[in-house]
Amino acid sequence: MLFERVKSLDHILESARTRGLKRQLGAFDLTMLGIGAIIGTGIFVLTSVAADKAGPGMMFSFVIAGFVCALAALVYSEIAAMVPVAGSAYTYSYAVFGELAAWMVGWALILEYAVAAAAVAVGWSGYINGFLHEIGYGLPLALTAGPYDFIVLTTETETGTTAGTTTAGGFNLLAFLISLFVTLLLIMGTSKSARFTAILVIVKIVALSAFIILALPAVNAANFEPMLPKGWGTPLSGVGVLGAAASIFFAYIGFDAVSTAAEETTNPNRNVPIGLIGSLTICTVFYLVVAYAAVGAVGAQPGAELSLSKEPLAFVLREVGYPAVGNWVASAAIVALPSVVLMMIYGQTRVLFTMSHDGLMPKFFSHVHKRFHTPHVVTLVTGIAVAFFAAMFPVGMLADVSNSGTLFAFFMVALGVMILRRREPDRHRPFKTPMIWIVGPLAMAGCALLFISLGWNTIRLFLYWALTGLIVYFAYARKHSHLGKQQTGSG
Repeated sequence: MLFERVKSLDHILESARTRGLKRQLGAFDLTMLGIGAIIGTGIFVLTSVAADKAGPGMMFSFVIAGFVCALAALVYSEIAAMVPVAGSAYTYSYAVFGELAAWMVGWALILEYAVAAAAVAVGWSGYINGFLHEIGYGLPLALTAGPYDFIVLTTETETGTTAGTTTAGGFNLLAFLISLFVTLLLIMGTSKSARFTAILVIVKIVALSAFIILALPAVNAANFEPMLPKGWGTPLSGVGVLGAAASIFFAYIGFDAVSTAAEETTNPNRNVPIGLIGSLTICTVFYLVVAYAAVGAVGAQPGAELSLSKEPLAFVLREVGYPAVGNWVASAAIVALPSVVLMMIYGQTRVLFTMSHDGLMPKFFSHVHKRFHTPHVVTLVTGIAVAFFAAMFPVGMLADVSNSGTLFAFFMVALGVMILRRREPDRHRPFKTPMIWIVGPLAMAGCALLFISLGWNTIRLFLYWALTGLIVYFAYARKHSHLGKQQTGSG
């Protein structure tokens, strides 16, 4: 039987007490970690991707993606407060649906966290490579992008700078190196990582605030016409407002990484919901104002300069007469984006750490460092994998693939919370999702809509990944499952 292996919530909570992770994070730490995970490549880099897919209509894309994430955050808060342990959606699925579904969710979370970390590292490398080029210390072009990415070679003409030929990269060296640096930082300790992230969060908020203050006065209503040059989009097309929303969804993911820190949080029943909802609320407000200012200041028609820029916010400020501040915003992105890489790798290691404790991943993944009290082996393995992903693939492709795994996990969490309301109505819930029978189905429908709006190429990659996950489960994980051994009496 495939669906007989279900863990009770009480068993999950009891086993978490034996894992050796130290509770040291408070509500402020979690909120800073959440903001650190959310504000990053999505707003600093993928704004141009959204502009190319939807034009000024990307304003609606930000609203749609933010709305879906808000629904997911409300659902996540309920179950994260009930089950304050590492593992995120994987752990929750184990309790509700059983081992096979939990494995598939955990497998999908590799796309959400590890691939997302690589995407952010690539976005960061675009800023730092541009900065080094400006000061005359640029790396060879072959070391600024991966072999599946492309480099636009521009030529100066009498009419200005125009896009010329494109060429494939070779190895994105700086994306590779920043991933390894963040990995070493995470091995050194969670509290150190939290303080580092808090500093970088402040840098990002100041940079976005400066952008808003300077760009808002330059808003011109004419730049919003036509509002929907590519329409709302159709399923599987990957363009239009829905296609842009599916891509820009990447700008919001990361808030659920707060739930993976539940096992290292003081008073998690109170602090996890605060961290989840607080970080997402702050980021959503910033995103909507930044998107409005960017579109209104310079326009965002597909094929226009904003849609082609790899540093769109800095580009906008230069266009409205603040080149020095634009360069400073680019510098802020260079300094701050590593915090997002940190939180994505952090979330991935805690999921794999939990899966290892369940026997579904190799045992050495759950080893905890005696001095730093962190799962150092799985952190190192994850960091090396992220580094190579970042060195090889382009940011847009990585972001969309990451979104596919995230949307699948969010869908399963929303369904699981509703099932638990029916199955265990009397269980203590420190936080209850308001209007769950409206919020839950809306969250599921929103996730499904954005998933099919990613485009067929991304969906196909997700299906290949899911098929690989099934093969690995039946070839290794199912045989080594601790719960399976307990039920058969062979453990």
